[in-house]
Amino acid sequence: MKNKVLEAIKEYGLIEENDNIVIGLSGGPDSMALLHILLDIKEDMNFNIFIAHVNHGVRGEEALADEKFVEKLAKDLNLPYYSKRVNMEKYAKEMGLSSEEAGRALRYGFFREILSSIGGGKIAVAHNKNDQAETLLMRFFRGTGIDGLKGMEYKNEDIIRPILGIERSEIEKYLLDRNIKTRLDKTNLEPIYNRNRIRLELIPYIKKYFNPNIIDTLWRTSEVVSVDSNFLERYSKETYSKLVKKREKNSIILDGSLFVKEDRSIQQRVIRNCILEINGDLQGFTHRHILDILTLFLERGTGKSIDLVNNTVAKTSYEDFIIEKRKSVEQGDFLFKIKHEGFTYIDELQLSLNLRILPIEEIKTDIKGKFVKYFDYDKIVGDLYIRNRRNGDRFIPYGMKGSKKIKNYFIDEKIPKEKRDSIPLITDEENILWVVGYRTSDIFKITKDTKNVLVIQLLKEF
Repeated sequence: MKNKVLEAIKEYGLIEENDNIVIGLSGGPDSMALLHILLDIKEDMNFNIFIAHVNHGVRGEEALADEKFVEKLAKDLNLPYYSKRVNMEKYAKEMGLSSEEAGRALRYGFFREILSSIGGGKIAVAHNKNDQAETLLMRFFRGTGIDGLKGMEYKNEDIIRPILGIERSEIEKYLLDRNIKTRLDKTNLEPIYNRNRIRLELIPYIKKYFNPNIIDTLWRTSEVVSVDSNFLERYSKETYSKLVKKREKNSIILDGSLFVKEDRSIQQRVIRNCILEINGDLQGFTHRHILDILTLFLERGTGKSIDLVNNTVAKTSYEDFIIEKRKSVEQGDFLFKIKHEGFTYIDELQLSLNLRILPIEEIKTDIKGKFVKYFDYDKIVGDLYIRNRRNGDRFIPYGMKGSKKIKNYFIDEKIPKEKRDSIPLITDEENILWVVGYRTSDIFKITKDTKNVLVIQLLKEF
């Protein structure tokens, strides 16, 4: 197995001489195999290993035992060790994420903090061939294109997956032959997450009734798709460079007369490349956004535009197709009245609000997100407003008894000074309902006595 991994490291350029490699070590079989294989490979290559462990705060004493296990192992191996305890479920609720998404965000955030402190390097994670099969099935069920069916890659920016091409059965044999002790996360044996259900229920079913070699079949699929996807991506980037008439920091102008001659597949990829260049990532953008931009461009109506997420705009101007970020406006104090029901668009802030008043029976308050909140409508006094903070502003954060100065709340939340005056507050005539993107007020919380609920959805992220 060592030779297979070493070949992958060389073929995909995963590790360089004197590299810093942070291993996300849970103590489970996959990550323990990754650690010991890399220790073996260190005999042939010169690089540094750092062990990082995250306690997600969801498995109590078992998680603490995992943490101690990894800490002792690092000490025994004389390797630098970093650990962090987080509250994954709380973070998931606050950010409107699934538990899996929240855990991933917290882990990689911590790993990159370590990289920053040690002068850079790479994050090694223990995804294997079975994980690849599970990923492809998950993406297929959610709906994905050719790029999604590539699956995970051996290298993705600062993340490397040295054992991606190794089957789990081979990993288990490797550990058994070397008598390497591991920790068992019992939640991996329970079908409580989508990935677990695929691993524990779906893949065994497929093996039994359809294809006993489904893991290898899906691996081959990802390899075949990768060849086509990589070609399309290279071709679309070459085309993109030919179509760009003007490139500025917050704006890309495409030659519309050339754009319309390209195949739809390439047009969509060119649009995606524009968004990626302007925003730095595709976070928040869906295939629906790409199609909306494409429709706008192909209709070629001069002067038309559509607003997208993250302050991004697509518009047409004669033969030019433009994707740009709105120019930021220096904001002083602002105050706008908002409707109790329906949409309110505030051009100066470049945001939309959608307010609905519904009987409590129609509300599912378990549907949560960072930018949609629920309030007891009958406790609201007078008109509703959106404004920024004022001297002396106070509110009672949800779950607390006493009031707190907005200034102190911002300090506690570690919100940068330069951002504090631009954070919107939703208020009525007397109290603050919501520090947008952060906490709601305890005054307006839903209780057993609530009859009518005000649902506020913000259509721009802060």
